[in-house]
Amino acid sequence: MTDTVSDSSTADSWTVAGRTFRSRLIVGTGKYKDFEQNAAAVEASGAEIVTVAVRRVNVSDPKAPMLTDFIDPKKITYLPNTAGCFTADEAIRTLRLAREAGGWDLVKLEVLGEARTLYPDMRETLKATEILAKEGFLPMVYCVDDPIAAKQLEDCGAVAVMPLGAPIGSGLGIQNKVTVRLIVEGAKVPVLVDAGVGTASEAAVAMELGCDGVLMNTAIAEARDPIRMARAMKLAVEAGRDAYLAGRMAQRRYADPSSPLAGLI
Repeated sequence: MTDTVSDSSTADSWTVAGRTFRSRLIVGTGKYKDFEQNAAAVEASGAEIVTVAVRRVNVSDPKAPMLTDFIDPKKITYLPNTAGCFTADEAIRTLRLAREAGGWDLVKLEVLGEARTLYPDMRETLKATEILAKEGFLPMVYCVDDPIAAKQLEDCGAVAVMPLGAPIGSGLGIQNKVTVRLIVEGAKVPVLVDAGVGTASEAAVAMELGCDGVLMNTAIAEARDPIRMARAMKLAVEAGRDAYLAGRMAQRRYADPSSPLAGLI
């Protein structure tokens, strides 16, 4: 029985835009003490994708430290993102720059509506998604936890939809499990919870809802021990995925004894 579970876990993978990964945890590259700590956290997390804010990438000074010196782009997939962009035009310009600098086409699009909540501006997000898809980009898109918006993004060319669990950097956990579940049920592209996860149990919840993966940064980078938290997140994502595949027991209003009560002496 143990071997069967092990084999099933080993074979489990997910695919986005024709690229297959075994790790369902994507991690960020901001807020770490230094690149060494960032690289150690990535290794502990088992992540195969890291997301990088294009605005933070050093493309002009070869003497300055570069993230690629610490996290090998030949082994880890880089996912450039548009963090800090508040209009579709800004996000599109940013990703065009990323493609010129590194040749990336698989990208993470986020267009924010305001600085206070960092909630996505869905009108600008939909506009940017459509234009980027027509230009040959493969956008994985940060969005609200709204099944209708998620479907519209998919129709516009998003290769993955990434609903927030809670505001970016809040660590509040998934606030609307019902809508995240509805997004998962209606999606034909991968669904990854992006933002709001604060600790390992919340990452497991995202996976138990049937999400294909989880993206996080602050939960690991701001932990007292980022490396240990990265490892905890890895295990939580794996546990949540296994629980989803195994199928949750039915919930009951009253107790149901594990052993028969009939025939008691």
